[in-house]
Amino acid sequence: MPDAGVMVPGAETCVLSAMLDRQAAAIGDRTLIVFDTGESWTYAAARDQARRCAAALARLGIRRGDPVLVWLPNGPQIVRISFALSYLGAVFVPVNVALRGGMLEHIIANSGARIAICHASLIERLGVIKTGSLDTIVAIGGAAPTAPAGLAMKGEDALESDDSDFPAPVPPVAPWDTAAIFYTSGTTGPSKGVICPNLHMYAMAWMTFAHIMQTGDRFLISLPYFHLGGALVPHAMIDAGNSMAVLTEYRTATFWDDVRKLGATGCFLVGAMTNFLMKQEPGPDDAQGPLRFVIQQPLSHDAIALGKRFGVEVYTEFDMTEMGPAVISEAISEGFDKPSGYCGRLREGWPHFDLRVVDSNDCEVPPDVPGELVARCAVPWVISPGYHKMPEATARAWRNGWFHTGDSLSRDSKGNLYFVDRMKDSIRRRGENISSIEVEEEMLLHPLIAAAAAVAARNEDGEEEVMIIVQPKADATVDPIELTRFLMPRLPHFAIPRYIRIVKAMPLTLTNKIQKSQLRNEGVTSDTWDRETSGIPVKRERLQ
Repeated sequence: MPDAGVMVPGAETCVLSAMLDRQAAAIGDRTLIVFDTGESWTYAAARDQARRCAAALARLGIRRGDPVLVWLPNGPQIVRISFALSYLGAVFVPVNVALRGGMLEHIIANSGARIAICHASLIERLGVIKTGSLDTIVAIGGAAPTAPAGLAMKGEDALESDDSDFPAPVPPVAPWDTAAIFYTSGTTGPSKGVICPNLHMYAMAWMTFAHIMQTGDRFLISLPYFHLGGALVPHAMIDAGNSMAVLTEYRTATFWDDVRKLGATGCFLVGAMTNFLMKQEPGPDDAQGPLRFVIQQPLSHDAIALGKRFGVEVYTEFDMTEMGPAVISEAISEGFDKPSGYCGRLREGWPHFDLRVVDSNDCEVPPDVPGELVARCAVPWVISPGYHKMPEATARAWRNGWFHTGDSLSRDSKGNLYFVDRMKDSIRRRGENISSIEVEEEMLLHPLIAAAAAVAARNEDGEEEVMIIVQPKADATVDPIELTRFLMPRLPHFAIPRYIRIVKAMPLTLTNKIQKSQLRNEGVTSDTWDRETSGIPVKRERLQ
């Protein structure tokens, strides 16, 4: 952790590769990572794995500052590659394995990456889109298919090396150098690549765990490693000399068995994960296991019941890919009496955040009045410096010296913060941020659709689902089942709409913009088609 009084810690504290070198020398035989595949790495083994992979990546021509697309599910390879890229000072650009079509094409183009490391079963998706600056694909997890036109194809052995020698970056990788770019949901346009310096990654992790973690903790990565919520975990565990466990895939039915098998003492629970766990039949050993704490986002209505049933401490926080959890809670326990939406309070101490709740003119609002949460930090590089190759979006979000979250919160007279609503048009379904704009763009490719809007709608459990409102072209008829099948190859499974409503005309503003707030407020109407009750299943594609 940062020394008292130090604003920007040195590389040995916050650059992943330097942290791993330091701890491997001090506690090399201690376990760092256990995978649900049965594989495990000590600190020394993790360092060796990373350095050998770095040598192989260097032979592929990857150098300091180069963005590298990594399109892989959870497992040893994605962890190994992310560590190796840190040793080279290259930029880890993870890609959601559910993406396809226009969303995928945009990320490839925006990243500017020349090399992509992909699961072999995903590569066929590249054959039907533009592939930007890519010239080489490395196929992982099976026989490499035929390379898409114009791309060279290499097998998994391209990441193997007999030695760990590689051209070390000169000067050494610094706290302010970019470690990763994470693509987050678009709000008024395509997905944006959040630039994540090394210090940003470290601070995110340190702020998340410093008030909770104990010596010997093992944190379970149950979220995808291509999300920051997965990839930030190693920074905290290595810093503390603790360990982490990596799930290939979260499954409610096996979650507690996985926790016990892997010896996990902490984890994230996001979106509907809590709801699914609480709906399982209670068992006599629910509270018997190693799990000590969970970080829940957002805080559920039954957080106290969750803690009592499973014998865990429950915490919550407010954070974003662009900034760390400047808002954190105390342990949620018996007697908790905060209203719905509670996120916590401003985190005190390093790295010294300042928060305001403001109106549309960036003027602070009175207590208990909702407004946009804005933030700034005394330590540079803790808040992301901006969006990759998107200067206009960066200027909008970082205007007037404050980062604008795009979320509406309120703060009471005691400093407690409460989430009110999203001021943006993204939809959050079961932990996945979905850009309404990107869903709409794919819908408008349908030849019979004149106008389209995507909004969040609540299901019977109060969770957000994707709802689309469609205005057909003149004299045309749109069939919801046919539209769903049209979207399946174009959108990730989690973005396929559950609800489809067909209207004669969209409600418009005076400037001819669709009034999405009205559609959102109307919600699921009597004339709305429901995919689930219609028996049209959409399931996640499982990689073999």
